[in-house]
Amino acid sequence: MKKNWWKVIAVLFIFYTIIAGFLIKVPAQPILHETIRNLYFHVPMWFAMMTILFVSVWYSVKYLNKSTIENDILATQAAQTGMLAGLLGIITGSIWAKFTWGAWWVSDTKLNGAAITLLIYLAYFVLRGSIDEEQKRARIAAVYNIFAFVMLIVFLMILPRMNDSLHPGNGGNPGFNKYDLDSNMRMVFYPAVIGWILLMVWIFTLKVRLEKIKRKLLYND
Repeated sequence: MKKNWWKVIAVLFIFYTIIAGFLIKVPAQPILHETIRNLYFHVPMWFAMMTILFVSVWYSVKYLNKSTIENDILATQAAQTGMLAGLLGIITGSIWAKFTWGAWWVSDTKLNGAAITLLIYLAYFVLRGSIDEEQKRARIAAVYNIFAFVMLIVFLMILPRMNDSLHPGNGGNPGFNKYDLDSNMRMVFYPAVIGWILLMVWIFTLKVRLEKIKRKLLYND
């Protein structure tokens, strides 16, 4: 139980986010209205994605330094989990866009950057699938993973701040801290970020364990 304390926190924070996120009073904002509640789901997904993808590139760097299959497994499974968080971020963002901007998808720098980022990471898995030799596949994928994370930073953190964007905090728009993001919302938002990140970390650890079991069964046969 002592080793699983963070999993308990993840479950508690997620349930708290869902319940309080839909029930707690939110500030009345023009255009956003009740859709501002999506802040508890959409934004934390991107925090979770970036956290897990940082873990992925960290293990890719470790693989290049010390070529162990353990590091390759961790990098790959973290990238897959990051893709899951990114996909959920795209879906929740699209729903939010529909009710605030009037369309499921608009020509926005950050939206397009997010889509390109996911395609770059999709290419990472295509690249892995095209190479049969294990060590060669792991090394090339590790190098590509570093490139992919750099592109993530460019498309999601740099370009939106240099160009016009509908997203708060980008393209000259004020961030949510400049809006009426009151103490009630902060009481939900911060636990939501922690909860979703921990949930993705939990999924990541389960995927790593499953992959190790598959490899053990494969090589024992």
